Amino acid sequence: MGHNWLVLQILTVTFPFFALVLCGFAAARLRWLPLEAIGGLNGFVLFFALPCMLFRFGATTPIAELLDVGVLCTWLLCATLMVLFAVAMSLGPRIRWNDASFGALVAAFSNTGFMGVPLLVALLGAQAAGPIIVTILVDMVFTTSLCIGLSRLDGAGQDGLRAALHKSFKGMLINPLPWSILLGGVVSYIEWELPDPWGKTIWLLADAASPTALFTIGAVLARAQMQARSQPLKVMDYMPVVGFKLFLHPLLVLVVGATVIQWGLPLATPAFTAMVLVAALPSASNVSMLAERYGANNGRIAQIILVTTTLACLTFSGVVALVA
Repeated sequence: MGHNWLVLQILTVTFPFFALVLCGFAAARLRWLPLEAIGGLNGFVLFFALPCMLFRFGATTPIAELLDVGVLCTWLLCATLMVLFAVAMSLGPRIRWNDASFGALVAAFSNTGFMGVPLLVALLGAQAAGPIIVTILVDMVFTTSLCIGLSRLDGAGQDGLRAALHKSFKGMLINPLPWSILLGGVVSYIEWELPDPWGKTIWLLADAASPTALFTIGAVLARAQMQARSQPLKVMDYMPVVGFKLFLHPLLVLVVGATVIQWGLPLATPAFTAMVLVAALPSASNVSMLAERYGANNGRIAQIILVTTTLACLTFSGVVALVA
């Protein structure tokens, strides 16, 4: 009875998030939402709603939690191990460095911004925001750059590597999400309260981020699946990476984090729990756009994102039951 009650409580929180993704997917597949409109939804989330939500969390989170060295170092180590393992296991006659590297990115980069922040805060409370924000920064800056660098080893040469890293760095500079986190951190540090009209505007946009982002994820996945029909895939081309993301990634963070705590290094238990749940999230949907930009097999990446998002409704709830 107690176990069934726990499962029901977890599903009560997690199911609406995945249901909104399903709504967006269905709307795009049934053409209730024109495919041309998905770009507008994505732009609203990326440039308005989500930056305001991250700014709000940054501004209302104590600065010490945003500068958590234990979380930073642990997530950096886990991200590096995941990328190297996924690349090593994927390389073969059909999958070379470019596809293997973006497969590794989709295995190590969780959908933290669009899905993880609102979902984990709903599950764990506002104290989860600090560790989550740290993982977002690591994945946007370090994990993405590492995988883009590795993707250029397909005979692109030094010039190709330099151009790719330059493009990656430029992309980070114009990405509003890290800047919104940074501005929020500054506001938290100086303990400044925004004037009421500005504060209410930002809070309204922040409140719109979660439902719009989840709906948009579903629509983006539907569009990617429809566009990838012309690229036949073998199950073994993408299912191992699905397993890496949904099972290996949270297990790796669990083992590494537990070892860090056992050695007496600075990693608080609530932050550790939040990190394991971040790792249990499905793959980040923005990796599909990056894969297309750098000439990787975007159909494979979109399929991995789609399958991890579909299965995560069950696997994520299972991880919550184990660690939360």
